[in-house]
Amino acid sequence: MSTADRWLLPDGIEEVLPPQARGVEQLRRHLLDDFDRWGYDFVIPPALEYLDSLLTGTASDLDLQTFKVTDQLSGRLMGLSADTTPQTARIDAHSWAQEGVSRLCYCRTVFHAKAASILAGRTPTQIGAELYGEAGACADIEIISLMLNTLQQAGLQDLHLDLGHVGIFKAFSAKAQLSNVAEEQLFALLKVKCATDLDAWAEEHLTDAALTAAFKAIVRLQGGIEVLDQVAEQLAPVVPEVTAIIEHLKQVCQAIATRYNVPMYFDFTDLRGYNYHTGLVFAAYVPGYGDAVAQGGRYNETGAVFGRARPATGFSADLKVLAQLGNFTTAQANVVKAPAGQDKELLDLIAELRANGKRVEVQLSGELPTSGARIELKDGQWKLIESN
Repeated sequence: MSTADRWLLPDGIEEVLPPQARGVEQLRRHLLDDFDRWGYDFVIPPALEYLDSLLTGTASDLDLQTFKVTDQLSGRLMGLSADTTPQTARIDAHSWAQEGVSRLCYCRTVFHAKAASILAGRTPTQIGAELYGEAGACADIEIISLMLNTLQQAGLQDLHLDLGHVGIFKAFSAKAQLSNVAEEQLFALLKVKCATDLDAWAEEHLTDAALTAAFKAIVRLQGGIEVLDQVAEQLAPVVPEVTAIIEHLKQVCQAIATRYNVPMYFDFTDLRGYNYHTGLVFAAYVPGYGDAVAQGGRYNETGAVFGRARPATGFSADLKVLAQLGNFTTAQANVVKAPAGQDKELLDLIAELRANGKRVEVQLSGELPTSGARIELKDGQWKLIESN
């Protein structure tokens, strides 16, 4: 790299400069304080740890996103954390194994070897919350409520909530006795959402006529809360497990609707995190931005590999995206200009003002401005002169 290019950053790596950095930091403090008021304890997982621990119980896509290095002390492979959620699951299961319900939250930089989307960077500031120890709808209601509250606190408007449930297709796959190859083909097609290709797949891999008809119907059933009854009507006769799933979704959505005026959209072919999530999945969107601004779901099995299987649900977002898209009001500092000097009374006054929340900037060279808040020597005493 030439000397002229040394300031360039790698693709997908960005820096945050004043005054945007001030806004991001104030939003971080505000949201973490709000998490605390909801009862969530703050944790700081390590940015770097052994790879076999970091990726245990996670999906293969997280493996592809993880930067890998060799530990010079042990020779073992280590990874930079690409997602905080598996680490909080380890903390809940092993490091800080509390009985009953456990609530954890975090905010830290994670590292992606490849950006998650065209809009995403490779060093998102991941903020989120996880709830352990409760399998009922009340936990899903709390986490979705906290996510929506977080987005509103950040100043995002016109939120839309997308919901799905990976349990429906897990039950369908089990009922159809799909091979691993057929299942992988199915989920690849579901990502593209081409109904014609999905119909062709069903004709090739499904032998039961009722199951085939139900499958063709459900891949087309998308929309508001009214589709829940349609999904139950089409699929429950051949996959009975769907009935309980639909009732669970209704309970969650009715509770969310009483708390937040947010449009809800259901798409059961959106199987983001299928190999990782175990139940309800959700994501929030705002107009004009092509990615989810926050997302989450259930992942009940992750803690088992660390010695304690616990019900788990949570959500996360990129703090920098929230600061960019929201209209969170940043408090402006009260700036006071002060002369340079070693006079004890001057230094004491500067310290007192800073302790009271003032931003005191010492003028290391040059004269003090004649307007604005400043410290001046008057009648032998250092005094704060307010703005003219």
